[in-house]
Amino acid sequence: MFSVRQKREISGLLQKILRATGHPELPQSEIQFALHVWGAAPHSWADIRNNGAIENPDMNPHNEMQDPRIAGDN
Repeated sequence: MFSVRQKREISGLLQKILRATGHPELPQSEIQFALHVWGAAPHSWADIRNNGAIENPDMNPHNEMQDPRIAGDN
């Protein structure tokens, strides 16, 4: 559903939000998390994990073209 760039951006923002809570049980290192987003169609979904968990992400050409910053480059 989201491009790799969008997933990394969402992951980074979520990490900042979690860190800003100042919760004492959060690790000092990168926070490990997984977020599942369901889209409007049954086949439309995305798994977003912390940026450090996925070193070499798979790219789906359809998802990459849905990103306006990437699509605008063509």
